[in-house]
Amino acid sequence: MAGQEVSIIVDWGTTSLRATLAGKSGDTLDSLETAQGISTLKKGEHEGALMAALAAWFSRYGAVPVAALGMITSRNGWIEVPYVPCPAGPADLATGTVHRTLPNGSDLVFLPGLTDQSGLPFPDVMRGEETQIVGHGLAVDATIIIPGTHSKWANVKANRIDRFQTFVTGEIFALLMNHSFIARGATVPPVDDPEAYRRGLEEAKRSAAMLSVLFSARTGGLAGKLSADQLRSYVHGLAIGQEFRQAREVGWHAEGDQATIVGNDGLNELYVIAAGTFGLEIVMGADDVLTRGALDVLHHALS
Repeated sequence: MAGQEVSIIVDWGTTSLRATLAGKSGDTLDSLETAQGISTLKKGEHEGALMAALAAWFSRYGAVPVAALGMITSRNGWIEVPYVPCPAGPADLATGTVHRTLPNGSDLVFLPGLTDQSGLPFPDVMRGEETQIVGHGLAVDATIIIPGTHSKWANVKANRIDRFQTFVTGEIFALLMNHSFIARGATVPPVDDPEAYRRGLEEAKRSAAMLSVLFSARTGGLAGKLSADQLRSYVHGLAIGQEFRQAREVGWHAEGDQATIVGNDGLNELYVIAAGTFGLEIVMGADDVLTRGALDVLHHALS
C-alpha cells in the first residue's frame, strides 16, 4: 500500500493516547491505545512518546501524515493551537492547523479547537467535538448532541458548525457521587436502576429549582423512598434531566423537535431515554465520526 493512501489520527487526551490507522475512505485499518496521556508527560517528551507509539505503522507504511487532536493541542499539551471561531467547516478548521515534521519525515498536523464567541458570559470552547461533528456531516441543518463529561449541544447550519453550548453535566454528576454528602450511601460497586433513572429525569423536568431538587436524593433516602441501589441512577437522572431542561429553556429544543446524538461516550442510551422524557426525537450518528472528521480537516490542511 502506498504511503499516502493511509493516514494516522491521534486523539491524545489527558489520560491516554488513542490512535487510528485510517484508509483513504475513512475506514479503520488498525487502532491502538496507550496510557501516555498528556498528564504523564513532561515538556519535550511528546515527540518521543508519539514516535514510539506509532513505530510499527511507520515501519510498515512509511512517512504517512498524522493528525493530532484533543488536549494535546491545549496549553497543557504539546503545542497550544488557537481556537477557530464559529461558524466553521472543515476548510475553516484547516486554516487554524499547526504543522510540524516528525523525525521520519511524516507531516504532523495539529488540529485546532472551536470557539463560539457569542457564549455568555465568556466565549465557549471545544476541542475534539468539532471533529466529530464534521465527521457526522454538515450537509443537513441539525441540532447535534455530544454526551460526555462536558456535553455539547451544537447547531449545524449552511454546511458549517454555526454555534454551540457546553453543559458540564458529567463533571457535576461525578462531583455529586464522589465528593458530596447528597449521594453518600449509594451502593458500591454502582448499581444501575432504570426506573430510578427515569424518576430522576421526571423530577428534573418538573422542577426548575436545581439546587433544591438535588437535595431530594438525600431526603428520598431518609424517607425510605430511595434505596442505596437506586441512589446513583436517580442522581444521574437529575443531572442529565437538568441538562435537557436547561437546554430547552435557552432554546435548543422544544417538544416534537429532532436532534442527533454523535459520539460514543457510553452515555448514548441514557441520553436517548432523557430525550424521550422531554419529547425530543433522536437520530443516532455513526461511531467512527471522529476519524472521518479528522481526515476531512487533514486533507484540507495538506491540499
